[in-house]
Amino acid sequence: MEWLFAPFEVAFVQRALWGGLLVSCVCALAGTWVVVRGMAFLGDAMAHGMLPGVAVAALLGGNLMIGAAISCAAMAAGVSVLSRGKRFAPDTAIGLLFVGMLAAGVIIVSRSQSFAVDLTGFLFGDVLAVRAVDLWYLVAALGIALVVAVLGHRAFVALTFDPRKAQTLGLHPKVAHAALVGLVTVAIVASFHVVGTLLVFGLLIAPPAAAVFWSNRVPVVMAVAALIGGLSTIGGLVISWHAGTAAGATIAAVAVGSFFVSAIVSALRERIGRVGVVALAAVPLVGCGAGEAPVVEETVPHGFVAGAQEMSEAQTRVVVADAVGAVRVIDLLSGDVTPVGAGAPESVRAQPQPSTPGSAPPSSSSGDPKVSTIGAVGDGRFAYLSSGASVQVVDSGAWTVDHGDHRHYYRARIREVGVVAAGDGGSAAGPGTDSVSPGASGSGRSGSGPEGGSAAEVSGDSGGRPDRGSGVVGAYSDAAVASVVLGSGATILFDRGVLDGGVAQAQHRVDGIAVPYAERIVVAGSSGRVEVRGRDGAAGQVQSAACPQPKGQAVTRLGVVFGCADGALVVAQRDGAFVAEKIPYPVQTSDRASGFTHRPGSTTLTAIAGRDAVWTLDIRNKTWTRTPIADPVAVNTAGEGSSLLVLTRDGVLHGIDPVTGTETAHTALIAGPVEGDPVICVDPERAYVNDSRARIVHEIAYNDNLRVARTFSLDIAPSLMVETGL
Repeated sequence: MEWLFAPFEVAFVQRALWGGLLVSCVCALAGTWVVVRGMAFLGDAMAHGMLPGVAVAALLGGNLMIGAAISCAAMAAGVSVLSRGKRFAPDTAIGLLFVGMLAAGVIIVSRSQSFAVDLTGFLFGDVLAVRAVDLWYLVAALGIALVVAVLGHRAFVALTFDPRKAQTLGLHPKVAHAALVGLVTVAIVASFHVVGTLLVFGLLIAPPAAAVFWSNRVPVVMAVAALIGGLSTIGGLVISWHAGTAAGATIAAVAVGSFFVSAIVSALRERIGRVGVVALAAVPLVGCGAGEAPVVEETVPHGFVAGAQEMSEAQTRVVVADAVGAVRVIDLLSGDVTPVGAGAPESVRAQPQPSTPGSAPPSSSSGDPKVSTIGAVGDGRFAYLSSGASVQVVDSGAWTVDHGDHRHYYRARIREVGVVAAGDGGSAAGPGTDSVSPGASGSGRSGSGPEGGSAAEVSGDSGGRPDRGSGVVGAYSDAAVASVVLGSGATILFDRGVLDGGVAQAQHRVDGIAVPYAERIVVAGSSGRVEVRGRDGAAGQVQSAACPQPKGQAVTRLGVVFGCADGALVVAQRDGAFVAEKIPYPVQTSDRASGFTHRPGSTTLTAIAGRDAVWTLDIRNKTWTRTPIADPVAVNTAGEGSSLLVLTRDGVLHGIDPVTGTETAHTALIAGPVEGDPVICVDPERAYVNDSRARIVHEIAYNDNLRVARTFSLDIAPSLMVETGL
């Protein structure tokens, strides 16, 4: 029975179970009357007619539940008014309002660039993302539904079977109808933001309809419907866990399946009687008690990672460091800040602040090791901080494993893993050990390396500026190998399994830019030759296309990208073979791209193009676009069709249309002139910009006219920054 209980050992699945059970109870109370009174079309219309209210609430920054409730109330009032006429049947009024409300919602969404609600989530929900506060909302909704169902039971029964008699008995049928619609509204509004309108409607209709086959008494139908809904939730979660399907849709499908099973059993019962049905059900059990019990082999649950906790959403974090080696990790979900390294203070808390530059808080990093830090990159989980002669590895404790059709999100303890000598790929030091070689140059230049990313299962984005000399300029990982690209053009390769275990031990050093991709290592050498090697670094397949003077690299869904003197070279795997294709610059230029930035998973890359422009490289369409802008110091983009985010030397963050080159928004973010080399990290929802002088990190809602959503105040100057957990 391990297969049955394994899914519920994970915390977010447990919350999903409780959320589904509560939704089943609420929907059983309201759905029974929906089925008995033939109000299914009204229920469906109200479930989908919430979109305008949700859209307006999201745009105004209000509560989505209040917006949904207002929209539902407007829908119900409109149906009531239109149904009074004699020209149309009630279902005509419902259909008109259904389409009208849904169309209005879609129009609002389509005309707004700052809409923050996913339409897919609105329809299908994300039951695996249920939070503890959502459970309390559902408990309150269940309490309200119970009170309405109990107090209005007599009036509801009379209204269902004989409205005129209800009027004669003084049960106020109009008030009862309004209360009944209110009961349905409570069930839909309380549940949609947890499980989506599809699951709400599925549990609102299917379990009560199935329960009608087993009883003709309303209270019993409600109890059986709640039981069927609960079993559908359990069954849907188990199937979703093992089959890798969408949890909400699977629960709805199981609920609908329960209706057809009940219908079939009811038909058989009428034909062959109850005894025959019981006999048929017992046939598969014959012989099950004989013989030896099969040996059940214990298997590792799908997605299990030892020492880590699986979560329901991406655990995004930002690793920041100052020029003297003080390191902090910001949890972007909670706002907590964790110091890393010997001598760091035991606890720090980053409080969201207004985004106005002010005096820097007093530094508390006096106990941190005084090692000059000149570069930082990340591979989605680990941050690699360079002092020139050594590379410090920090485990941010947050990462995502991408299996293609689904993802797993993890969190673990934040820790310093160790320090590796940059000049010797085989030497390593334990946590807290300073392995800087005597005479090593540490310029103290602040800033981050260019975009770090990943192949296969781990993704990340470092962001930042190119050409760090002996510093780090890129980090990439898959399940087996982690590579750290140095500004000198060499690469250090780590065993990812050993690194996950908490030991920073380099395997070997590769002369050239080496990136793990498709269970191979793609290497661009200083001579311009590009080859695909095995995991051991042995010589492999040499590509026909060359990459002269390679500088800058990225990993996308469409392959590995190298920046070359004459354009970009994309190496991809197609039909089991590796092919290389050059994307030349549109015109001959000396302002080549020497470091790429992009959102993890995106196929649109950006880069600085000298002092008066930025580059956009579209891998899918194989095009370069040069956008003029004066004094750019950092650039990034969320992906195809999204605005370019460009920070200029005067501290202004610009949003630029990548096609027309026109400015769509701007905000004065940093008190200029900008010091050092700031970084723009971009994830699917927000962008982050570090401000070293003010010792803060800005969180930018880039789809909402570059609105500053939050500001994290720190006790160190965040000269270097890397986002992880993606």
